[in-house]
Amino acid sequence: MLKQVAEGVLIHQSELLENNTVVVRGRDGVLLVDVGITGAEMTCLANDLRELGQPVVAGFSTHPDWDHVLWHAELGEAPRYGTARCAAFMRDVLSNADWKATVAEGLPPEIAEDTPLTSYGLITGLPAGTALLPWDGPTVRIIEHPAHAPGHAALLIEERRVLIAGDMLSDVFVPMFDDTDNPVEDYLVGLGELAAVADDIDVLIPGHGSVARDEEIRARIKLDRAYVEDLRDAQVSSDPRVVSPKPGWEWASDIHEGQARSLARGSEREGTLDERSASATGRPCE
Repeated sequence: MLKQVAEGVLIHQSELLENNTVVVRGRDGVLLVDVGITGAEMTCLANDLRELGQPVVAGFSTHPDWDHVLWHAELGEAPRYGTARCAAFMRDVLSNADWKATVAEGLPPEIAEDTPLTSYGLITGLPAGTALLPWDGPTVRIIEHPAHAPGHAALLIEERRVLIAGDMLSDVFVPMFDDTDNPVEDYLVGLGELAAVADDIDVLIPGHGSVARDEEIRARIKLDRAYVEDLRDAQVSSDPRVVSPKPGWEWASDIHEGQARSLARGSEREGTLDERSASATGRPCE
């Protein structure tokens, strides 16, 4: 089930959405990052780790999307970390009496009955500004940024030259924006944070899709930046994930269409507000 991608770093990829669960070996056990999406996969992962004699000593959720905050009793009761904003977002979700029904409605029907929600979103928020993950293993630097989701963070395993990117730099999903006042600018900031460590990594593990190595890492950063800038500038996208998606992933281009429509509506609203302001103040529209 597990595939080694660097020394002491292994992954398992889910079948449905190609989620990458990352296993990092420490001194007395392993760190699990984004543990998967079905009970069967998590049980298999737990069995594999037991056979390797590797208990789970820590977990980390890169961000608060449903498929990154799951857990399973077979994995034990290790602390599950996330950024302060990620944990706060999940507390808000879990404070709603009908949260379980709401989450269940949004699950892919193919796996809804096998997606465990018992320990959903139980994230321990690290103090704001925490730079290093508190665990007994290779140094793991936390790179928090505003792209994609509240409290999103990438993890840089410095000694292994590996970047765990969360839901960015995928070869199957285009960049997906958070619902903020400045989603495009926020995403470009996030890409800038990842680009700043590109010289320090040999292996990139995205939240979904295939692992990238060496020059392909910079190519993915460049591709994501071009996609975001095209949307910002209302240009027709030539991104291969939009115009020639991986077989079986044709549906993912709908994400692009939805984002393009949303940004267009936002631009129309801003234009209307500018016109109203200019009319009221005598200022010419810029």
